[in-house]
Amino acid sequence: MAGDVKHDYHLVNPSPWPAVGSFAVLLMMVGAVFAMKPDATLFGMSGFGNWLFGAGLLGLLYTMYAWWSDVIHEAETGDHKPVVRIGLKYGMILFIASEVMFFVAWFWAFFNAALYPKIPLPEIGAFWETLNNEAMWPPEGIETFDPWHLPFMNTLILLLSGTTVTWAHHAVLEGDRDSLKKGLWLTVILGAIFTCVQVYEYQHAAFEFSGSIYGATFFMATGFHGFHVLVGTIFLAVCLGRAYKGHFTPDHHFGFEAAAWYWHFVDVVWIFLFFCVYIWGG
Repeated sequence: MAGDVKHDYHLVNPSPWPAVGSFAVLLMMVGAVFAMKPDATLFGMSGFGNWLFGAGLLGLLYTMYAWWSDVIHEAETGDHKPVVRIGLKYGMILFIASEVMFFVAWFWAFFNAALYPKIPLPEIGAFWETLNNEAMWPPEGIETFDPWHLPFMNTLILLLSGTTVTWAHHAVLEGDRDSLKKGLWLTVILGAIFTCVQVYEYQHAAFEFSGSIYGATFFMATGFHGFHVLVGTIFLAVCLGRAYKGHFTPDHHFGFEAAAWYWHFVDVVWIFLFFCVYIWGG
């Protein structure tokens, strides 16, 4: 019949979310710019930058929720044929590759400052030179973390979470929904514990973000990793909710598989952070 689909590709229906998300990001950026100038006013109202940023953030979060809900609906109604899932897998692989390069930048900054502290860079050079003009790493006066205390505890937590998410992955391949839920519950709980331990660690840091290149590179590298752990925990929590709704079958579970890939990526990045930043860099 005319109009019948004669291919395995999914042609997405017109969606408002790209435009809505773009407008929300615009509000966030404009709000952020004005929030950096506390004395800026609009129609005599001060602090409107924070309101614009908040409105844009809420709009972006709703866009993410609605857009991904549409993708889940497409998956559950049979639109994600095998050829479509291949495209989704390539997209997730490229996204993780971009995240790898994101962290390469922070590792590069850390090693550049640690290995070549005496190279004169007018923009940041003075940040790590000591008072007697003898560069050293870590900078004089910086009390680093004991890597075998909280950092080691978080390493064990993340490595254990990697085993639980793998358990859940094998469970979904075998059609064992009960074990899938148990594995996801354990992974989400371990991810939340990791975040709590990192917050506690930051609260007891003997150095600050500002004042030294060590503090700046340490908090940027470990802080962004902590943000990725939080995102991965939410990702897996959504998969847990989907598991209770009966989603995921042994041959159709890419949503969970993508979350598992992302979680393993977070695990590997932390191992490099633990050995390079906490042990070697300390």
